[in-house]
Amino acid sequence: MKITSVLARNVAVPLATPTRIATREIVTRNYLLITIQTDSGFEGLGYAYSGTLGGDTLVKSVQDIIAPLIVGEDAHDISRLWSRVYQEGLLAGRRGLLIRALSAVDIALWDAKAKEAGLPLASYLGGDVHRPVPAYASGGYYQQGDRDPVGSVTQEIELNREHGFTDHKIKVGGLSVAEDAARIGAAFEVIGDNGRLAIDANNAYRNVPEALTAIRAFERAAGDHQIWWYEEALSPDNFAGHADLVRRVDTPIATGEIHQTRWDFRQIIEQRAADILQLDVGVLGGITEYLKVAHAAETFDLPVAPHWHANVHAQLAAASTNTLVVEHFLLEKDIYNFERLLTEETRLRYADNQVFLSERPGIGIEFDEDVIAAFTKYAN
Repeated sequence: MKITSVLARNVAVPLATPTRIATREIVTRNYLLITIQTDSGFEGLGYAYSGTLGGDTLVKSVQDIIAPLIVGEDAHDISRLWSRVYQEGLLAGRRGLLIRALSAVDIALWDAKAKEAGLPLASYLGGDVHRPVPAYASGGYYQQGDRDPVGSVTQEIELNREHGFTDHKIKVGGLSVAEDAARIGAAFEVIGDNGRLAIDANNAYRNVPEALTAIRAFERAAGDHQIWWYEEALSPDNFAGHADLVRRVDTPIATGEIHQTRWDFRQIIEQRAADILQLDVGVLGGITEYLKVAHAAETFDLPVAPHWHANVHAQLAAASTNTLVVEHFLLEKDIYNFERLLTEETRLRYADNQVFLSERPGIGIEFDEDVIAAFTKYAN
């Protein structure tokens, strides 16, 4: 099965309401979409989140660096192709946009390979496609013009519960510690004893003392409830700081969503800088690298709670034993809006705090070309 072409597109999907996390405002989500054609007729689809900037640069990375190295090569030989692109691209970027672009291409190659076998990716990797995967409802972002952040969190938790979710995650770090503590207290009032709440700081705090002050206030606000995990309190480069938090904080520390390649995660594991690893298949290097990191985590009894991209992560979770839960966004929240680009029948199904895999071959998605056409900014 030879690779005959690689199509890369930057698709910009606007949010209806400008949304904020602790460190940036989000008006538009950019996604890199990959379509790989093979001489056997099997098509591979892949994608990655480009962020709010740099979408066209990812497309150019695929065009100028990755595609010339893989077109004409055997699509089965994914590990070798990954290593070739990584080695040849060292000067272009051992981390950053090039690895995000490689992630999307790698996902597309695995999609094509599983399709050729006639199997869902989970089954192809040895998992059970019929086994539902635990999921939680993510959100709790800061909305522009919101004058009642406490009331907004309460309403969102209630919305999640209406959709069958008992486990939740909200943002912190975008308001004062006292204001965020009030939001956490309000969330637990709705959740009660029948669910869990994680909190995500998005690298908001400048140092360990700031992060400690915040989490101790948040733990007090939680009362008798245990915060599920405390996510990305510090810069992703502050391995030592996260390790310090692991030693000093009762709440489990989670990080990893911005980290790339097995070598970043080696540092997290060796320095014991997380209780929970948050792998992102669209960031760390694709499925090839995800599997290596997840297996390494399993060796050290570390649970994995993958970040975003539930459509792919559910497949990977079904083929692993150390996935704690996958992150799910209700599409109507218009926060993580990737599924707007998929045909309705291939969007991920969910119920009762779980997501359900389809039996479609590959990663199970199909792009809605009419919708994509309306949002495409650049294509080769």
